[in-house]
Amino acid sequence: MRSHQRAQPMTMLETFLKPMHREGYKFVGIFAVITLVLFWIWDPLGWLGVGATVWCYYFFRDPKRSVPQGRGLIVSPADGVVSLIERAVPPPELGVGTDALTRISVFMSVFNCHVNRAPIAARIAKMAYRPGKFFNASLDKASEDNERNSLLLELPDGRHLIVVQIAGLVARRIVPFVSEGQSLRTGERFGLIRFGSRLDVYLPDGVEPLVALGQTMVGGETVLAELDRDMLRRAASRE
Repeated sequence: MRSHQRAQPMTMLETFLKPMHREGYKFVGIFAVITLVLFWIWDPLGWLGVGATVWCYYFFRDPKRSVPQGRGLIVSPADGVVSLIERAVPPPELGVGTDALTRISVFMSVFNCHVNRAPIAARIAKMAYRPGKFFNASLDKASEDNERNSLLLELPDGRHLIVVQIAGLVARRIVPFVSEGQSLRTGERFGLIRFGSRLDVYLPDGVEPLVALGQTMVGGETVLAELDRDMLRRAASRE
């Protein structure tokens, strides 16, 4: 049975004002200084700057998430929309072979929260960065050609799950918060991509997605798939 972590009640203010990740402090500061200059030049330009500064804060927001608790649950690593579900070969730099796995792609627009979260509790067996181009992250070729940072996550049973951060048309920096050998909890923050991007999740062989194309994802909350779902269902029916 699935359960959720017990959360404290939110105040009215917390429903509107979300915490901002520290990566955003300098950017909001730069936008604020430019806004002051714009006000000095012409008031209407200043108000445009205010809007841009608010957007910058909103981009770097880092809200609390209620991570579902349950054996074998794989959650979305990012906010956004499922843009692709297909069989694909994982990034070669991870050295996991050429067998195709089910890949779920979550596209993040510049209006989504860009803090990325671990899809499942696991150890980072390998992390590999590869520079590349900056095509629109919603395109299929972005997985092949764009700048990316790939994490090979080793599960307790020895299987692997892969999550790949992919820079997009506007994004120019992938910021990891983790390193090889580190163990992650489900929903734990592991990185951020600046200004529009995409996350790919390669499921272990035999695991089927529980989401559909176009579905809206909430990072750290929406369940993408469930390990051994059929086996668990059969076991539950015998209890």
